[in-house]
Amino acid sequence: MTETATDSARPDGEPVFRPATPADVPALVALVESAYRGDSSRAGWTTEADLLDGRRTNPEAVTEAVGHSEGLVLLAERDGELLACCQLEQRGERAYFGMFSVRPGLQGGGIGRAVLAEAERLAVERWGVGAMEMTVIEQRADLIAWYERRGYRRTGEFSPFPYGDERFGIPLRPDLRFAHLVKDLKADS
Repeated sequence: MTETATDSARPDGEPVFRPATPADVPALVALVESAYRGDSSRAGWTTEADLLDGRRTNPEAVTEAVGHSEGLVLLAERDGELLACCQLEQRGERAYFGMFSVRPGLQGGGIGRAVLAEAERLAVERWGVGAMEMTVIEQRADLIAWYERRGYRRTGEFSPFPYGDERFGIPLRPDLRFAHLVKDLKADS
């Protein structure tokens, strides 16, 4: 990676990136929950509070992501403060991008773009993958449009939402499903 855990701030004010450790799990769970669920998430634009209730994640799932042998959770910090995170996982010739969260009060200020760009760069550098893939709740048209402006495209594939499994939240509507998005990374390198 371009930065180390000992760097607390770059002169240009950009976030510092580092892989998460097990000690980061409580802060990561709090960040993800604040970005997507409950009233605190409404301060940003990535809220899912109108689509889902309940939890977005839990310590066990985040611990698993942090310790995944073919992946990592990337943190973005400034002066030691956690600003954003994402999960990366190598899946053959592609990398999976998930658990993307930016503190609600900072959304819209460029942190998300910086994290996504670093994740793409890191996936190519670390694993040599040719593409990044993700799933986004189809009803999140604003979020899908944000990814499309950054070069992602809809594949036309969908996955069902795991109704009945409260680890993923409590759906507030019956028609949720995940749209698959992909971006070719080799053209960017």
